[in-house]
Amino acid sequence: MGDITGETIEWPDGGFPGIRINPEELVPEITGPDACAAALEASTDPADRVFVLLVEGHASDAAELLAEARYKDPESFQLRAFEAEVLRVSHRYDPAVELFKQLLAEVAGTPNEALVHQYLGRTHFAAGNIGAAVESFTRALDLRVEQSADAALIYSSTVALQRARDVLELAS
Repeated sequence: MGDITGETIEWPDGGFPGIRINPEELVPEITGPDACAAALEASTDPADRVFVLLVEGHASDAAELLAEARYKDPESFQLRAFEAEVLRVSHRYDPAVELFKQLLAEVAGTPNEALVHQYLGRTHFAAGNIGAAVESFTRALDLRVEQSADAALIYSSTVALQRARDVLELAS
């Protein structure tokens, strides 16, 4: 687990077995390879394989699989969000931000809005735009609390927001 500002905190759930969010870098990492492999083996959802490939840093393999999956299900919100994640993992932050902003316009007022803000915050954080990351993580947390989201999602947003605020404070 991580040590941030002198406190030990639990890594937030990454949304798939064996994957957690690194509280320092705010990116998903495989922390339980056996659990991840078993869940992937049992899954029939191509989005799961895309996600794991992204976590492993295999953006080109993820993009290839994503293109096939999007062909079969072009309206899938999750697959569309993963398109922007492919860009983030490829360090193409500006197009990733633009794609997440397009998704935000489409999902405003739905439970997916908080998720897009969380992804957008992660992208801003990775790009070094910490002020924008704080704004996105704040909005994600506010929406998740307002929607009485699962405690793991609220915790994830809380950890991300605190980390971004800590980095912003250190920079000033």
